[in-house]
Amino acid sequence: MKIGVVAANGRVGRKVVTDAIQAGDEVTAIVRHENQTNAQKVLMKDLFDLTLDDVKKFDVIVDAFGVWEPAQLVKHQTSLAHLTKILAGTNIRLIVVGGAGSLYVDPEKKTQLMDTPDFPDEFKPLASSMAKAFQELKKVDDVRWTYISPAADFQADGPLKGHYQIAGDEFTTDENGVSAISYADYAQALVDEIHNDQYEQQRISVRW
Repeated sequence: MKIGVVAANGRVGRKVVTDAIQAGDEVTAIVRHENQTNAQKVLMKDLFDLTLDDVKKFDVIVDAFGVWEPAQLVKHQTSLAHLTKILAGTNIRLIVVGGAGSLYVDPEKKTQLMDTPDFPDEFKPLASSMAKAFQELKKVDDVRWTYISPAADFQADGPLKGHYQIAGDEFTTDENGVSAISYADYAQALVDEIHNDQYEQQRISVRW
């Protein structure tokens, strides 16, 4: 399978590249600067400059783009809008590395995790921007997208446990009330979904 990973130099992107190669895929790192991954191929181009001609050879595009500076947060929305625009009407899958803040904490789906009292204030602007991007993605019906939210505690340096649980739009925890996943196990879950292709035009969440 031919996979293009947008923002492959990021910490999640690098793990996705490695896991996809181990799964036997041909991976292209789509990066703005010098490639820092072990991808077999490299496309050095800004996400916002990508065209259909750039990506039409891929079976799957993984969107691992992320920004954290307050003035840049809107790019979560504009970048996803750009990718869905160029992929519209094609057979190319779009797998999005999402956020946890927009997961619902009630069965009625009226309250999101970012609206709960214990959600850290410093992460609310990021969560809000990513939630807006996801709300727009849900309106897209001509792209084969899957949005994958991590657990609340998304551990960059967490261990690879080799297992994970998949849930849907609702926030879930383990039997101890913990919602956590490492970048390593999240990346494995994402690559597994690429191959299993079970959740098109759906959001799933992943935790231990």
